Amino acid sequence: MTAVTDAPPAPAMSHREVMRALSGLLMVLFAAMVSSTVVSVALPQIVGDLGGTQSQYTWVVTATLLASTASTPIWGKLADLFDKKRLLQIAIAIFALASLACGLVENTGQLIALRAVQGLGMGALQVLVQVIIGAMVSPKERGRYNGYLGAVMAVSTVGGPLLGGAITDTDWLGWEWCFFLAVPITVVAFFMLQRTLHLAESKKPDTKIDYLGASLIAAGVSLLLLWVTFVGNDFDWISWQTALMVAGSVILLGGAVVVETKVREPVVPLHVIKRRDPALAVVASLAVGMAMFGGAVFLGQYFQIARGYSPTEAGLLTIPMMFGVMVSSTIAGRLVSKTGRVKPYILTGALVLTGGFTMLATIDHTTSLVFMGVGMFLVGTGVGMAMQNLVLVVQNSVPLRELGAASGAIAFFRSLGGTIGVSVLGAVLANQVADKIASGLAALGIDTSGSLGGSTLDLDAMPAPVAEVVRASYGDATGHLFMISACIAAAGFIAALFLTPVKLRETVDMVEEIVEEIAVGEETVLGAK
Repeated sequence: MTAVTDAPPAPAMSHREVMRALSGLLMVLFAAMVSSTVVSVALPQIVGDLGGTQSQYTWVVTATLLASTASTPIWGKLADLFDKKRLLQIAIAIFALASLACGLVENTGQLIALRAVQGLGMGALQVLVQVIIGAMVSPKERGRYNGYLGAVMAVSTVGGPLLGGAITDTDWLGWEWCFFLAVPITVVAFFMLQRTLHLAESKKPDTKIDYLGASLIAAGVSLLLLWVTFVGNDFDWISWQTALMVAGSVILLGGAVVVETKVREPVVPLHVIKRRDPALAVVASLAVGMAMFGGAVFLGQYFQIARGYSPTEAGLLTIPMMFGVMVSSTIAGRLVSKTGRVKPYILTGALVLTGGFTMLATIDHTTSLVFMGVGMFLVGTGVGMAMQNLVLVVQNSVPLRELGAASGAIAFFRSLGGTIGVSVLGAVLANQVADKIASGLAALGIDTSGSLGGSTLDLDAMPAPVAEVVRASYGDATGHLFMISACIAAAGFIAALFLTPVKLRETVDMVEEIVEEIAVGEETVLGAK
């Protein structure tokens, strides 16, 4: 791998050159994102065929999440230190080989280990694509290309479960193809990028990697994510396990902060994210991630349990939300490139997101699908306008040499917000459902001291009156989740209000004049190393 140093701004790539390279980058991003969603539908059959347990089922998901989220800031920093194209190709190789191996496993233990390796590749691909686009085009022009990213994210989110259902329902394919699917896509993208991606890099022989900081961050984040994943299910929120894991995370991450303030090449540049605009963008991105992933993940469960639709039908019913993401990210991206202004679209997106979740907060198990479609479209529109533009705010505030670390940081916080959102809202849903089922069964004169209706989601095996109570309980409880999501989205809107209404720069790298816009008293991004 080739180390790099600060280089003079490279000549701007033409739109045709950018689009040729972007084709390969979008293929890579699609493969990385769809590999997660395509497996979600097939996972019960996969674990069943491999003879896995419920605990192992959870770990198949958790292993990928841990590896991907914990490694994101590290991959971002490596992109600042080494040849970005070579780094991306290494990540593609890791992801493709791990995906191939996942389809060849013989037991669940092997699958868990290989899913962790696949997660490393997934995290790398998702952040490196954004870093490389940032190295090719200026923040102002980046808006139009971010629209393509939003469209790919939407298609992979909707198409993944549909592909997963089709693959598992097809006898001559089998669930192995949920993993094999990504391999040819990434291989083609690898060779496309070899021909079309040309970035200016200069050698830096004295590069020093912050191994201690990277280790502390990975360990602290992993322990925090483990707590977020299992709290409320395997142990209580107030318990010795919570105290031990939270305290351990605080100690490890506190040590990481100390290290990052002292080393020459920090994994997470604290002097960047503590500035006003990057800090606010991180807070807003955390809120959008919590609201979007935490709220939307339960829509599939709502459609299947509360409304009785199949997994494939449930995926199709979420299309309004993903259509909103595609349309708004594309239109907002082009307007950002035209005007150079990003704050108005972030504010509008956060406001629309809050409104969409407020609509969904009123649903129950009989709500009109048209009403829900409008609410989901608003949610998708808000996400499409805000999410990628928040990345632009951070990227606009750093020079090219810190682009990777800054991009990795905001991607990390967005992913962390989504994970926390899923865990917190999942716990709220479980408590709401338990109370509503108990009340409903008591009204039917059924003894609620047992686990009837509470320990299984196999509604077909339940007596019709009990199944109806369970359906109604899930449908009525889901609205509470979206009310919480609306409050979180509103917090993101408040954070976005305080963003500086700056105009995006038209150069790939930062020039001296822009440094004057950085807050007085803080370390400048062009300061001495």
